[in-house]
Amino acid sequence: MAYFDAASAAPLHPVARQALLASLDEGWADPARLYREGRRARLLLDAAREAAAECVGCRADELVFTPSGTRAVHSGVAGALAGRRRAGRHLIVSAVEHSSVLHAAEGHEADGGSVTQVGVDRTGAVDPAAYAAALREDTALACLQSANHEVGTEQPVTEVAEACRAAGVPLLVDAAQSLGWGRVEGDWSLLTGSAHKWGGPSGVGLLAVRKGVRFAPQGPGDERESGRSPGFENLPAIVAAAASLRAVRAEAAAEAARLRELTERIRARVPALVPDVEVVGDPARRLPGVVTFSCLYVDGETLLHELDRAGFSVSSGSSCTSSTLTPSHVLKAMGVLSEGNVRVSLPPGTAAEDVERFLQVLPGTVAAVREKLGAPAATETVRAAGPDLVVDALGRRCPIPVIELAKVIGDVPVGGTVRVLSDDEAARLDIPAWCEMRGQEYVGEEPAEKGTAYLVRRVS
Repeated sequence: MAYFDAASAAPLHPVARQALLASLDEGWADPARLYREGRRARLLLDAAREAAAECVGCRADELVFTPSGTRAVHSGVAGALAGRRRAGRHLIVSAVEHSSVLHAAEGHEADGGSVTQVGVDRTGAVDPAAYAAALREDTALACLQSANHEVGTEQPVTEVAEACRAAGVPLLVDAAQSLGWGRVEGDWSLLTGSAHKWGGPSGVGLLAVRKGVRFAPQGPGDERESGRSPGFENLPAIVAAAASLRAVRAEAAAEAARLRELTERIRARVPALVPDVEVVGDPARRLPGVVTFSCLYVDGETLLHELDRAGFSVSSGSSCTSSTLTPSHVLKAMGVLSEGNVRVSLPPGTAAEDVERFLQVLPGTVAAVREKLGAPAATETVRAAGPDLVVDALGRRCPIPVIELAKVIGDVPVGGTVRVLSDDEAARLDIPAWCEMRGQEYVGEEPAEKGTAYLVRRVS
């Protein structure tokens, strides 16, 4: 079985396993106690903090450990907003932040605060000028991920941090996806990370708050972790997290070069092997091991199941694989195709042979899924006759509305239109994406008695 979902959780690093087992024997006592076992535990905790801080690029007394990366984000956002409440209650986030950041923003807005969401281009990157333009006198905090978790695009953190610093606004960077590969450059104010993203154990996050940043921890007071992360520390997991972060950093340069070659191989060959595919994300400024593509006329859930049966564990941002039946907010913000979406995120140590086998299996798997759905062949010729048409795809989920559109576009003359009726949120994203891929004109959408009508004009 080839595990290609390291962006969700990386396999436990051997160093993490060794450190975890060793600290179970040495680090079980309360590090706040003064007797021998407590002092030994305290030494382990202090050493872990020093190691993690060195990797992050901050002082040891600026970093605390949390029960998860999500908790680090929520604590960081809440504490920074509370600390700067006198400045205002305006929060800035990008449209492609991790759900933990967006959920924190939703909570802030529900509590009476205001939120500005900065959009991204088709590669998933924010424009630093747009971020700077969103800054206001009452902005208390800005948030920007270092690299995107779904498409791998690296964000211009340095430029955004400069704009925030000039405006006197702290910048919180969610570095969960990139911290294992290197320090986050730029003059950031707060930073969060999650150990299971770099091969540490799950249940350990970190939060760094630079000296001089106004920060007011929320919730009941606690003497642990400078009052910023209450509760007894999971010392064995913390020790393993810090040890694995140091270990992956030592291997990062060589492994990044190797994984970049493998992901470039996927980016280049998938469109050549599989018709009607859109590779998404920035082609150059990207994480080493992440590549994402979307396939027309494919049910994402079925495709993932078939790849799993073939021995490959991948993930997806397709609405077909979501319990909410809505497309990934990242793909939606980028304006790219969401149906049949596949994210391949290679963990360190991935064998080139596994990537080659994936490239051999993928074309037949996609073709089989399309055949089951009755999708038109890529070379199918279109007919140039007939009136304007209405396609009723109400109650049918992705990718059926797009498949039905593709089947009938040739039944209208050049200049004629097809009106697709759909109540699937993914159609709002996938029909315009299909038009761009097929060279047809997307006219827009209109309200309908049920759902929405999407208008497409045949150009060729």
